Amino acid sequence: KENKKRKHTEVEKVSEDQSSPVRQEPPIKAKKARKKELSKAEAKLANRESALEQADEEEKEKICQNKAKQKKRASHAIAKSGVNSDTGTTVKQRRGRKVADETVNRRTVFVGNLPVDCTVQALKSLFKEYGQIKSVRFRSLVPAEDTLSKKLAAIKHKVHPNAKFINAYVVFKEECDAIKALNKNGTEISRGFHIRVDIASRNSSHDNKRSVFLGNLSYDISDDAVREHFSVCGGVVAVRVVRDRKTGLGKGFGYILFENTDAVHLALKLNGSDLMGRRVRVKRCGEKWKAPQKSAEQSRPPKDRVDTTLKNKRCSNDSFVGEKANPLKKSTKPKGLKTFPRNKSGKNK
Repeated sequence: KENKKRKHTEVEKVSEDQSSPVRQEPPIKAKKARKKELSKAEAKLANRESALEQADEEEKEKICQNKAKQKKRASHAIAKSGVNSDTGTTVKQRRGRKVADETVNRRTVFVGNLPVDCTVQALKSLFKEYGQIKSVRFRSLVPAEDTLSKKLAAIKHKVHPNAKFINAYVVFKEECDAIKALNKNGTEISRGFHIRVDIASRNSSHDNKRSVFLGNLSYDISDDAVREHFSVCGGVVAVRVVRDRKTGLGKGFGYILFENTDAVHLALKLNGSDLMGRRVRVKRCGEKWKAPQKSAEQSRPPKDRVDTTLKNKRCSNDSFVGEKANPLKKSTKPKGLKTFPRNKSGKNK
């Protein structure tokens, strides 16, 4: 019996031991500890993520700053090297182009006062004796229509009917040939057209001592009309009437270059002379124009008006001037009491 009881108790203990992990529940304190541990881990993760985000932002800022510094350095380097940001050319390249342009201009001859019907072949035949010609281009063409360009007008020979003069540039192969071509200056290639030949370079000097400025010219005047008017003074080297590029009409002024200074003195005497219905204004180059002053007799007012002008000036200074009022005479009688008249009867009413 005792053995049976022992076995029964042992079986119950074993069953209780086996069922205990299923039936037993964790205590409340353990759950709270686990929650705290989880919250700490989440906080650590959040801190790490925020730190990583801050590091990324700092790296981005550093990259932007480095790019800005690189741009500044590049701009300083460009400024030092002289590179133009718009065209991408350096100062040396621009200087080289200028030098090349100047060399071309030294080989180029400007031919002015040409007739409208002048052709490239005619110009080449005129200057071919001086050397090889590389190119010929016409300028100052006035198209017959506004829609046409100057190039098309030159190709199609559609020039405005009022246009009478054109200019051209003749480019030689060598500079010495262009200098020789200046001998054609002043030659009459057709009736009423004495051409003006000059080097196209800007460095070509102009002698002001042998030149004269002309003002108040007619707008449709020709170079030969000016030449004929001043040919009495002496030999005329060149005549230049300044014209509008679009219309080809004169702007009312021009220049004359004489062979010597004596002709300039004679040309100044033609100041105020009549040329195509206008009184020409003649003066030396470089002198400023002064308006003609009135004579002393005209500037003085007549004697009768002197007093009136002075009075007007005086009146203008004052705000108002009228007739003066005469002051009233003060009575010498002492002031007394007013007396009322009495009736004949001696009774007051």
